[in-house]
Amino acid sequence: MEHADILRDVNKIFIDVLDEGDIVLKDETVAGDIEGWDSLNHIQLIVAIEKHFNIRFSAAEIQSWENVGCVCEAIKQKLSK
Repeated sequence: MEHADILRDVNKIFIDVLDEGDIVLKDETVAGDIEGWDSLNHIQLIVAIEKHFNIRFSAAEIQSWENVGCVCEAIKQKLSK
């Protein structure tokens, strides 16, 4: 799966979980850029991403993410295994 396809799917998940239709994610996007992306919603986003892609992340992986691009790369690595 290509990075752009993963980003598109992650964007849809953010729209669904945060119930905000005008979210447009970029690789550089961080939590402070998205209204409603707080610690509670962060957990819900991770669970939704894991379900959508049928993958699991460790706590260390999640803590290492600096932005949406890091999330997408982590997904890509999991899918390529």
